[in-house]
Amino acid sequence: MACFLGFFLSKETEDASFKNLYLHRTRGVFGLGSAICFEACAPENQKRIRRYLSSDSAHIMTYGFMDINFNKESSSIKHEAGSFCFLIPEVELDEQEEASILVVTLAWDENLCWTFEQAIQSIESSIYQASCCFWPDTESGYSKCIKSTLRNFNLMEGQTFQMACTDALFLDRRDYQADTVELRRTKFSTQFCFRLSPVVGVSSNMLDDANETSYSLQDQANINAVWASLIVEECSRLGIVYFCVAPGSRSSPLAIAASSHPLTTCISCFDERSLAFHAVGYSKGSHKPAVIITSSGTAVSNLLPAVVEASQDFVPLLLLTADRPPELLDAGANQAINQVNHFGSFVRFTFSLPAPTDNIPARMVLTTIDSAVHWATSLPFGPVHINCPFREPLDDSSDNWMLNCLKGLDIWMSGAEPFTKYIQLQNYLACKAGACVPMAEVLEIIKGTDTGLLLLGAIHTEDEIWAALLLAKHLNWPVVADILSGLRLRKLLPSLPEIEENVLFVDHLDHALLSEGVRGWIHFDVIVQIGSRITSKRVSQMVEDCFPCTYILVDNHPCRHDPSHFVTHRVQCSVRQFVDSLMQSQFSHRSNKWCFYLRVLNTMVAWDISFQINAEYSITEPHVAHVITEALSAESALFVGNSMIIRDADMYGRSCKTHAQSIAHMMLDSELPCLSIRVAGNRGASGIDGLLSTAIGFAVGCNKQVLCLVGDVSMLHDTNGLAILTQRVSRKPMRILVINNHGGAIFSLLPFADKTDPQILDRYFYTSHTISIQKLCEAHSVRHLPVKTKVELQEALLKFEHEKTDCVIEVESCIGANSTFHSTLRKSAQQAADHALSILSRLPVGVSISDGLFLYKIHKMNFSLYRIQLCAPPTSSSADHHHNEFHREGYILSVYLEDGSVGYGEVAPLEIHKENLVDVEEQLLFLLHIIKGIKIDVSLPTLKGSFTSWIWSNLGIMECSIFPSVRCGLEMAILNAIAVSQGSSFISMLQPQMINEEIYEKSSVKICALVDSNGTPNEVAYIASSLVEEGFTAIKLKVARRADPIQDAAVICKVRNEVGPCVELRVDANRKWTYEEAIQFGFLVRDCDLQYIEEPVENVDDIVKFCEETGLPAALDETIDNFQESHLNMLAKYTHPGIVAVVIKPSVIGGFEKAALIARWAQKHGKMAVVSAAFESGLGLSTYILFSYYLEQLNVVYTVMNREIRPSIAHGLGTYKWLKQDVTAIPLGIHYDPCKGFMGASVAGAIQLLKNFKVNNNVIHKTFNEEQVHRYHLTVNSKNFSYSIKVHEVGQESNVSTGTS
Repeated sequence: MACFLGFFLSKETEDASFKNLYLHRTRGVFGLGSAICFEACAPENQKRIRRYLSSDSAHIMTYGFMDINFNKESSSIKHEAGSFCFLIPEVELDEQEEASILVVTLAWDENLCWTFEQAIQSIESSIYQASCCFWPDTESGYSKCIKSTLRNFNLMEGQTFQMACTDALFLDRRDYQADTVELRRTKFSTQFCFRLSPVVGVSSNMLDDANETSYSLQDQANINAVWASLIVEECSRLGIVYFCVAPGSRSSPLAIAASSHPLTTCISCFDERSLAFHAVGYSKGSHKPAVIITSSGTAVSNLLPAVVEASQDFVPLLLLTADRPPELLDAGANQAINQVNHFGSFVRFTFSLPAPTDNIPARMVLTTIDSAVHWATSLPFGPVHINCPFREPLDDSSDNWMLNCLKGLDIWMSGAEPFTKYIQLQNYLACKAGACVPMAEVLEIIKGTDTGLLLLGAIHTEDEIWAALLLAKHLNWPVVADILSGLRLRKLLPSLPEIEENVLFVDHLDHALLSEGVRGWIHFDVIVQIGSRITSKRVSQMVEDCFPCTYILVDNHPCRHDPSHFVTHRVQCSVRQFVDSLMQSQFSHRSNKWCFYLRVLNTMVAWDISFQINAEYSITEPHVAHVITEALSAESALFVGNSMIIRDADMYGRSCKTHAQSIAHMMLDSELPCLSIRVAGNRGASGIDGLLSTAIGFAVGCNKQVLCLVGDVSMLHDTNGLAILTQRVSRKPMRILVINNHGGAIFSLLPFADKTDPQILDRYFYTSHTISIQKLCEAHSVRHLPVKTKVELQEALLKFEHEKTDCVIEVESCIGANSTFHSTLRKSAQQAADHALSILSRLPVGVSISDGLFLYKIHKMNFSLYRIQLCAPPTSSSADHHHNEFHREGYILSVYLEDGSVGYGEVAPLEIHKENLVDVEEQLLFLLHIIKGIKIDVSLPTLKGSFTSWIWSNLGIMECSIFPSVRCGLEMAILNAIAVSQGSSFISMLQPQMINEEIYEKSSVKICALVDSNGTPNEVAYIASSLVEEGFTAIKLKVARRADPIQDAAVICKVRNEVGPCVELRVDANRKWTYEEAIQFGFLVRDCDLQYIEEPVENVDDIVKFCEETGLPAALDETIDNFQESHLNMLAKYTHPGIVAVVIKPSVIGGFEKAALIARWAQKHGKMAVVSAAFESGLGLSTYILFSYYLEQLNVVYTVMNREIRPSIAHGLGTYKWLKQDVTAIPLGIHYDPCKGFMGASVAGAIQLLKNFKVNNNVIHKTFNEEQVHRYHLTVNSKNFSYSIKVHEVGQESNVSTGTS
């Protein structure tokens, strides 16, 4: 190699040895050429060194040695304290987990002894060499390049040298006198190769004997050993160094040769089937063939399942099967069967060697190996079989053999290259006549489509995953990524807080297709599939339903993967070649509307799936698939088992945000939205045998920390894989996650399961078992960790991510519960898809979409302060009850759309909830000036995370920063504005498929009356009786207002006695009792048949204990008011059956989106979701009536899904009786409904009030309109940096330098 200096610096931190370079591609830093060289001799002769770098230079590293003196003239190197030699390479390739970073550095100034043209020529030479060295044509070229380079080089052993790297800016100083100590603190590596000149270099842990330049055969004891040694050596020269050796006598020569070779890594197992699958896994991970050595007889037959898998999934393998010599075949000899063509059509090449003899030139053995490996590594990749008969002696007994059989091998033995080099010319889809015509046709088809789909199947390498991601961005088509594509479980980069904007991943198309409406609506004109085999049957069926359409399948093998027989264009090339050809063309993006429709559909289905999984607090199999990404990083990979495991991963796996930061992240986040996670599985024949062994081999081959996800039956099918696991040969620790449902759960989801006798299912399909996986692990000395809760699973995955030992994590499951939960997920996803489709179907036909699915734009906003009289003080107020006048204050929010539609919302803070009018007014003033011109997303009415995302991405307000009452009023105004614009109603926005005006006319919401129980028991009982006479069938009484809970109990007993047993009685203590007081009250009212007690204890942790001790039902109120984030996680502790209800105040918890989430949680767990007012005006109450009706309809859905009977719920909207004045002249439609027998609020009346709403100006005290805003940037300078603040200044303009913002 012509460029010097040059080096390779390994990044291996554990077991850094020369074998790692051959076993798998060790990550490291490569460098060629010297852009800048820093050299200094002993301290007494140190000189100042010219400064070539400015302090503003990018982050550049230098590489070299401490305490050495390199003499260029004599090409010698020696130790010399205080000296050093560092360089900044002209070309540097830094291999990171996420990506490789290529850096080119050109340094020159007029004082140098060479011209600028010479500097350019030097860097061009380095770049050319880098292109040949860093990216060899084949994977095996990597190790061959290293080996041949080292053996043709005069290397000094580096045990006495330490290579170091440090920041270039550190060396870029004017004086080095004081820096010697600091230089010694640089980062050192123990595995490297550093070439100082054409003949001199230093290496460490790169080769066992770097000076050995010849391969010797003369010392072999017998001809068997000669041939076995030739086979193993030629494999190593071809880059094949991983040998899976099964014990046996007849294969002894091969086993001894493999285990004795300095570059090979060997592993053994007593079970040939497990060993063969292990080899398949290694080849999947490394993309290089593994070698399997077996004895004769049925040992060979045991390889067949793995050979079938390798053949079907295009995995290269080299099978070396020892055999009896011909004279022992068909003669009754022990372990002698016909092994010729034993694997039939499942191998790409088969050859039976003659028994070793010195009458045959030994080079025949080499050419046979070269040919076999060529077949294995040429398209279509696959297993090859060489049958190796051996006569005795099988050991190393001396037996004379003739050296003339080695004739012609002198050059081979003195070098490091294989005997026969197979050379393949690359086809670049161009050049010769007509070669580019088929691809041109494909390009024209893709350019001409309106609705295209990019379908990503199994993709096996990081480079191809990157290429697929680049293609997805370039095409701007919706993408459906299979679990094996590497992009299904992607990691979002930290700089992108929202869902990927550059690429539309439709991750939940499978479950969206459960909707009949979606199946009938969705259709693609052109489908491009990258990689073969799609896991989802529903997606495959959808593709088939799109036919006739253009279906383009891209894969590098020539085989037909087209079970439905509708592929119209079959492109045989690598993913990178296909992407390169398309990246050169520009595509018009004419289907934005189609893409954003799919985005809304996918988002709503994803939300429902996530909700169902997160709201189910017992650990479920879909939950495991849902959270598995969080346990994976760029340094890890996933091996996923078959049957239900891979289907769950494909249906419920999700992307998640990565918290790691790196240089690669900074370089990539501006171009691509995410990083891939490599995923592998055995989908060639899709069997459940050998999965554990394959996963272990995959971990060795890919050199990553592998998480293996398998089922219990698959685990039991391959328990001998645990024997391989314990060997830990050249592998990082593994986590094996076993989902144990004690049988084959997939059969419970098949159509015949409901029609088959349970005993037949259990015995012949589920194959239920009681085998202890823990004891199996103990028998193999493998660490075992049982997991029974979500928290335990999370802790286990995080704990073992950083530990150095293998571990089996066992998740307990149940076939019946698993089947039921899958059914719930399917129904929920189907309803979400129907909901999304109903929203999309109501959009205006001619709507134009540019940068998103935004139908409306906010023209302006204003708000007014109102003050209305109340008949009595609010029950939540601490005001003096002796006053004659009581008031409620708040704001009416008006949002104007560009089409003239106006929506109204109410912002009514309660000071007891840590809000006040002054703070709320300031936040509304802020909104007033930033909301103008903001676009409204069509997905906002779904209430599925859409408002939270919209507020952050469009208004720049974090969820925790906006006051709950402000968010509630804003949501109310926007939803009402959309309803007016569409000529619809608030309820129709939330549930468009329920639109039926006739039903609304007949519908009403049951109202619960509210009583402030001040007064004697008789007085309170009289008030309650009066309410019952009015038609109320539900009453809530405030308690804990007296000094003694005994007095409160007396009131409740009296009320129950007066109103009778048919009225629902609720009491609300507002967390004002100690636990002892609450218990005292509870025992006194146990016979009063209370529907529930709201917040009976001051300490929320005591509420479940209260229910258990008293037997009384309780409800949450203030508890949920205090939730800030992660509502479902916070609610997890309240699934106890004693908690029967949640009381939801939208203005207190932060709007309808959060209220809907909590309500759905309550309904899922069989609890009442009670909407409660906080003494809002008629505007807020009307909206709450419609929201309550919406929740009642959701409750009906849960009733149908769970086949339960749930009575209608009385909602806490009785505060309307406190309104002496109102913000509107239109009265609330609350009256006794004789048909239903309760006091109810008319749904139609609430719709009309909102539709015809006009503000009563008599109660308005002040109106706030938009003021002029002065915008400017304020620059702030600090010691080491400066930054700019964007200022919006409202009010009278002031001097910029002294203004406030």
